[in-house]
Amino acid sequence: MTVTPARVLAVIGAAVTVGVIAQLLHGDYPLAATVLDDSAQLLAGLAAVVSCFWNGWRSHGPHRTWRVLVGIGFTGWSAGMAIWAWYRIFGNIGLPSPSLADAGYLTLPVFAFIALLVLAANRPWRPPHAVLILDALVVVGSLFIITWATALGAVVRTGAPTPAAFAVAIAYPVSDLVLVTIMVLMVVFGRSNPRQMPALLTLVLGLVALSISDSFFAYLVSRGAEEMPPILDIGFIVGPALVALAATDRPSRRNDDSGRDRVYELAYLLLPYVPLAGTGLLISVQLLTGGHIDMAEKVVGLLVIFMVVARQLITLLENRMLLERVRYGQARLEYQAFHDPLTGLANRALFHDRLAAAVQAHRHKQVPVGLLFVDLDDFKVVNDSFGHATGDIVLRGVADRIRACVSDVDVVARLGGDEFAILLRSDLQPDEAGERISAALRLPFRLGERQVTVGASIGAAVTKDPEPNLTADTLLNRVDAAMYRGKRNGKGILTIYHNDLADWADPDLPALLAAAIRGEEHAGPIEVHYQPIVRLGDGVTVAVESLARWTSPQLGQVPPLVFVAAAERAGLIGALDDLVLETACRETAKLAGLQVHVNISAGRLGCPQLEASVRDTLARYGFSGGRLVLEITETSRIPDLEAAAQSAQRLRDLGVSVAIDDFGTGYSTLAYLHTLPVDTVKLDYMFITPAAHPERGEAIGQSVVSISHALGITVIAEGVQTPAQVATLTRWGCTLGQGYLYGRPAPLSELRLIAAESVQRSSL
Repeated sequence: MTVTPARVLAVIGAAVTVGVIAQLLHGDYPLAATVLDDSAQLLAGLAAVVSCFWNGWRSHGPHRTWRVLVGIGFTGWSAGMAIWAWYRIFGNIGLPSPSLADAGYLTLPVFAFIALLVLAANRPWRPPHAVLILDALVVVGSLFIITWATALGAVVRTGAPTPAAFAVAIAYPVSDLVLVTIMVLMVVFGRSNPRQMPALLTLVLGLVALSISDSFFAYLVSRGAEEMPPILDIGFIVGPALVALAATDRPSRRNDDSGRDRVYELAYLLLPYVPLAGTGLLISVQLLTGGHIDMAEKVVGLLVIFMVVARQLITLLENRMLLERVRYGQARLEYQAFHDPLTGLANRALFHDRLAAAVQAHRHKQVPVGLLFVDLDDFKVVNDSFGHATGDIVLRGVADRIRACVSDVDVVARLGGDEFAILLRSDLQPDEAGERISAALRLPFRLGERQVTVGASIGAAVTKDPEPNLTADTLLNRVDAAMYRGKRNGKGILTIYHNDLADWADPDLPALLAAAIRGEEHAGPIEVHYQPIVRLGDGVTVAVESLARWTSPQLGQVPPLVFVAAAERAGLIGALDDLVLETACRETAKLAGLQVHVNISAGRLGCPQLEASVRDTLARYGFSGGRLVLEITETSRIPDLEAAAQSAQRLRDLGVSVAIDDFGTGYSTLAYLHTLPVDTVKLDYMFITPAAHPERGEAIGQSVVSISHALGITVIAEGVQTPAQVATLTRWGCTLGQGYLYGRPAPLSELRLIAAESVQRSSL
């Protein structure tokens, strides 16, 4: 059974009811009142004996020990109660003092004392604190005053006819004082296990009830009273009954225990101060009734007052120290909430707040706002090559260098990963600050005996003309777009935002693009256009490249470079690639004899999802794998060359060819030709476009063609626009090309005309 406040109140209510009935019978029917009173006390004592032994036998360890000890104590107490009742009801002579009844009664405090020591030894111990020590002294002093004023003082002053009688008389209040003091100190010096709180507090309450009635009895006897009114014997009924209830407690963990635990926790908090309140009430009554306050009460009372004042002073000092710690903790938490833990820079939340304030000042006071966005190039390689611990060291070094390149009033933040942002609040111009940062980051980081070099693509924006509708997010989109445009044009570039990049910075672009990929009408369709790939010798179309085109009702015609970049940043590139692949296979399924090139982001090569998508699409439209060419675009690095090579080989097993797009720019290197099972290389147009050093372009382009042929790789030249370029490519040995000379990307209907015209020309 579990002890609950309701059961405790029920036991107290029943005992009070018996005491009230006995008191009402006491005047007219004294014998009946005595029988009822003594029988209730004896039955309560026997209930405590049975409950303690029975539940002790079912328990283990300290829980068994304290129950057995208290059971032995109540066995003696019940025996003393039986002797007392016999003399009162059946005896014709008074009860001698000392007597066997006294021996039985005093058995309880002895064994209860040992049981409390067992409970105290089984409780968690914590070092004594000044406040706890003062609380303990206040409790001891208060209990002494109460005991002295109600019983002990009267017994001492009255004396007894024999030393034995005096010893027995004084044993009751002294033992009660010791027991109650130990119980309250157990509460003061620590908390019990929450699951043991109900049993402990119920046990404490039962022993306190016994002590209160003992005190009344000793006081009345010292005053010469022959018997005690039944109403004052209620403690002798309540006490054993509550102990019996405490012994039945079986702790549980139910969902509804929280309310009960709060009740007992409140009892724990209030119990140490009950004796102090009782002392104040007792002294007040003595003063109001003209009672005598002897020297012992005065001395101990003054000491208790002194200790209470000292305790409050210590508490005030501790509260002040606690308040300081709370303030420090709040400041620390605030710092952690708004700063990056790795670099100590402002985090995204704080930076956005400062940027929003700067934008607001620009809108209302036309204060210029300068902003930089720094994205480290190929930082993943550092983590993969040297480990994340080294990467963290490099990031801290990058943060220190960026801080050193700007003013103390400028706000430098780490937005996440390898992305940093700088809000310029000094007179430093964005282009100047960007060049400083770029130059600082190009210097190698020395890590022991190793050197690590990282570059950065930087986007910059400045607002000079008033823009009443400017927001912090809009400005962040601008520098992000400028940075990404620079990254697409070659890494390590500082790009200043201008109006031509407005499409890149549109905040609605990612959401609209996602809707368009899902086929939602309001976002506009994503269509596939096709550009012919021809034989340079006769202009016959041998293949087509599938290119995505998007016209948004909200944004208008969005350049492919813009929405492809947005797809990569938003994690939509895989869905976009799959959409183009499916559309191209469905639309060109009947164009027998033509290969179909489809662009695939390099970051997807090696992912099982790509292979599954290709297999499913080929099967769905009956498309021959030999007609499909997957072009690995230069929008991102291949994350795992070994996995990519294995994936490419599995695709080739399906008959699918693999091509490297824009070879010679971006991420592609000769290592790709060495590692990947490549069928085709698409030579970037810059090698055939006149430049400042055409002889270098000639040498490199011719070398690429020669190496590819030596490896059995087909070369397709991109960006062919003039017959002179055709002549150059023919001289190099390149036989295939595509470009505006042969046709612009167009819908499938127009492509069919181009293909038919090419076939007709080849037959002449």
